[in-house]
Amino acid sequence: VSFIKYSVFTFLLTITDDIKSLRTVLNPDISKIRNIGIMAHIDAGKTTTTERMLYYSGYTRALGDVDDGDTVTDFMAQERERGITIQSAAVTFDWKSHRINLIDTPGHVDFTLEVERALRVLDGAVAVFDSSAGVEAQTLTVWRQAEKHHVPCICFLNKMDKPTADLNFSLESIRLKLKATPVLLQIPIGSGKNFTGVVDLLTNQKLTWNLTSTQDNGRTFEAESLGQSEDPELLEAADEARAALIEQVADLDDEFAELLLTDFSDNFEAVPAKKLQEAVRRVTLARKGVPVLCGSSLKNKGVQPLLDAITAYLPAPNERHHDLVERMSRLLVPFADQQVEIPSMSAGNIALTVGLKQTVTGDTIVSSKASAAAAARRAQSDGGMGTKRGDQADIGIVLSGVEVPDPVFFCTIEPPTMAKQADLENALNCLQREDPSLKVRVDPDSGQTILCGMGELHIDIIHDRIRREYGIETHLGPLQVAYRETILQEASTADTLDRTIGDRRHAASVNLTVRPVDFASCEVAFTEELQVQIQPETKEAVENGVQSSYLQGPLLGYPVWGVSCLIHSVSVEPGTSPAMVSACVSRCMLKALRLAGGQVLEPVMSLEVTVGEEHLSSVLGDLAQRRGTVREIQSRHDNKVLLATVPLAEMMGYSTVLRTVTSGNATFSMELDAYEAMNPHDQSALLKRMSGLM
Repeated sequence: VSFIKYSVFTFLLTITDDIKSLRTVLNPDISKIRNIGIMAHIDAGKTTTTERMLYYSGYTRALGDVDDGDTVTDFMAQERERGITIQSAAVTFDWKSHRINLIDTPGHVDFTLEVERALRVLDGAVAVFDSSAGVEAQTLTVWRQAEKHHVPCICFLNKMDKPTADLNFSLESIRLKLKATPVLLQIPIGSGKNFTGVVDLLTNQKLTWNLTSTQDNGRTFEAESLGQSEDPELLEAADEARAALIEQVADLDDEFAELLLTDFSDNFEAVPAKKLQEAVRRVTLARKGVPVLCGSSLKNKGVQPLLDAITAYLPAPNERHHDLVERMSRLLVPFADQQVEIPSMSAGNIALTVGLKQTVTGDTIVSSKASAAAAARRAQSDGGMGTKRGDQADIGIVLSGVEVPDPVFFCTIEPPTMAKQADLENALNCLQREDPSLKVRVDPDSGQTILCGMGELHIDIIHDRIRREYGIETHLGPLQVAYRETILQEASTADTLDRTIGDRRHAASVNLTVRPVDFASCEVAFTEELQVQIQPETKEAVENGVQSSYLQGPLLGYPVWGVSCLIHSVSVEPGTSPAMVSACVSRCMLKALRLAGGQVLEPVMSLEVTVGEEHLSSVLGDLAQRRGTVREIQSRHDNKVLLATVPLAEMMGYSTVLRTVTSGNATFSMELDAYEAMNPHDQSALLKRMSGLM
């Protein structure tokens, strides 16, 4: 289950000309279905590409524009105001004889989870690149997510109309940064504003878009075979690129190599386009290579061949070996913020369902407990995961769940009046089910509600949605960074808790050692002798006590990372409650953590800034004031690309400052790099500042 944004369906598209009604949607053969996602770095052109796909497939009558705020998939008010994608949106349309279920995903780092939960249920993906920038910071993140879920991909080098577009640079960045093998299927015709089309290397055809009419919007284009009358440079480039393609595919696919050697050994160029296409498909599905196409979505060039490539090279659902089948009481076909109810949905399609109040993102819905058990057995026999969710086995089983990153920012949130507290809690519960990267907790000391998110923009969007969608004018406290705590050295201690409550005596003693470890999580272990002797209920109480002490460190009350606890001995008087055992262990842990010496860990971001050389010194000076460390400065056409690491605490409001010091002529992106130990001076200053707030 993935929560994809939608609202109540209120109207159908009018059926005119070749515009298709959603009510004509039928269940196609599963081999003709393509479930795909569009993923990229922010501003690479994902939503614009999606908009062209919908227009050329006949599902919209006019082209929407991100800047105008009228695209189909960016329909949230916050998306249209900011010109960015915030939540994944699903659309369904037909291309030639195929059904394409497409999810447009965000490119901003704050909404990485949206990409994660979309990719885990999709069969293929289109990675969109700005051809003047190649692989960018968030491209790496979404590519890693696709790799984790073994999703075959196609690369689309967008914005070939830009003066700084560079095909070779983009291909090299795919090789070096993504560690992928690009399989070039097209070369551009012309460059910059003279970009008019592409050469299809499989068919040796020239595809050109002559946009003389203001009404066709690239719907029609010319396809003709390359002839000797063509530009000699274009002919030579096409011949060389096609020969390289044939050789590369033969290296990646043994069946194609055998075909060449047996049937076309005298002339490799004579291999039929169909055989070459079949080989490229095998290479793509095996994830040995990624087909690369190029175009300009904004200028309406190259999108139709991309649609052809999606149907030709990306897998059908039955080629991805999904075991489970969904059965719902009410099903809807998604079309961004519109839906049409349908009586049934065959395997391999994407649909919406309503009324699942206990379901969260990551669940796989099955028809019964028996189905869940059978699917789990199949998954285990195949070497996969098939773990039941406790007593909720009738709801679903967990298969390849969503990895939710830890929040890096938090702030308090308060309703306008106490009468609105219940409404706020309901709104936050609904938003958490929809967005697992949003965490909400209550401070045990102040009783305040704490909102934890992935970044400034993430929390700002949540705040705005509570106001718009739930009608609650909330107040946010100042943003604070989610630090972590660890220890500096090993320490051992013991403690005893002895209480009499009523006529019942509760007494427990524990002896333990804590030590620092290299990994981020915390653990608890028992000596071999104790592991054999300890009672199960006592062991559980001890583990609960240790884990509760990891939630709040002794320095500032932040979660503890990188600590291992070894329990040497536990003594419990008969009749002592498990809660008292846990309390004794927790108190002993607190003593041990203090003896071991505290260290604050702060989130450090990997930052990439693209800026003109004339503003580089200003950007470097500003980063120096933010405790930034410059790793590398690269040249990209007329710009400089600055790669640095900067503490997250120093990055609040950075977009405004960067816009000021560069007169708006710079862009940046960042993602969490690691949690690093604060230096003593900065840690001391933080402790003084935080103690003044407590």
